[in-house]
Amino acid sequence: MASMRQIRSRIRVAKNIEQITKAMKMVAAARLRRAQDTVISARPYSQKLREVMGRLASSSAGSSGQPLLKPLTAAPKRIGLVLVSGDRGLCGSFNSSAIRLGMEAVRGFAPADVKVIAVGRRGAAFLRRRGYTIVGEHSIAGAAASFTDSQAIAESATQLFVDGSVDVVQLVYTQFVSSMTQRPQSIQLIPVAPPEVSATAPVERNEVIFEPDAEEILDDLVPKYVETLIFQAVLESSASFFGAQMTSMSAATDNAGKMISTLTLSLNRARQAAITREIAEIVGGADALKG
Repeated sequence: MASMRQIRSRIRVAKNIEQITKAMKMVAAARLRRAQDTVISARPYSQKLREVMGRLASSSAGSSGQPLLKPLTAAPKRIGLVLVSGDRGLCGSFNSSAIRLGMEAVRGFAPADVKVIAVGRRGAAFLRRRGYTIVGEHSIAGAAASFTDSQAIAESATQLFVDGSVDVVQLVYTQFVSSMTQRPQSIQLIPVAPPEVSATAPVERNEVIFEPDAEEILDDLVPKYVETLIFQAVLESSASFFGAQMTSMSAATDNAGKMISTLTLSLNRARQAAITREIAEIVGGADALKG
């Protein structure tokens, strides 16, 4: 059984951990609030851009010469991966879930046939240790991510496809649902698969006049569409990171509190046992003197 000195030392350590995790929880909660507001504000723009892309793709009827719209005609032999993870840990399964989905996306490809653009140090470090080629590494400062960062990532991904270094580019990120729920997602980034048009789209499309024609607009819009997909993915992952970190630190704080309670109970029992032992020794000594 541990001595009272050892138990007191463990209690001090647990209290220090509780203070740290509680502070990290509060910081993550404040950052999550800002990141969540940013994600919610950006979603309508992304949704509307998807609708416009669907209408333009239907109007052009596949006649666009945009290379990013060139469909796959055979199974890809080389793949590019844009993996959005975190720069830090202490966020539960956030990083491991995104990395696991990224590994599933490149399953069946040799490491030499995979080009990785890593957004976040955790994913880059994991893939680099396993022999994958990191052609680009970006660090996004949480909720302060800007559209300029996404443009640089999109340019790198587009260049890989246009140069013929890869046949397809896959985007892996974590979708923010709530502070308790985050869902890893994997989508084909390039070549761009135009969103499907809803059932009401043909009626709406007849009321739209494109100037210049749909093909020319589509050629200019596709690169912006890729940039927007990446920007939305980064924002979603940032909010997911802070949500996962807040949940993880909340659980750690609760566990530290339970540990302190358990250790305090053990300390009280040890103190009571020591007092009982001393009383027994005193009584025994008194009986010996009487004898």
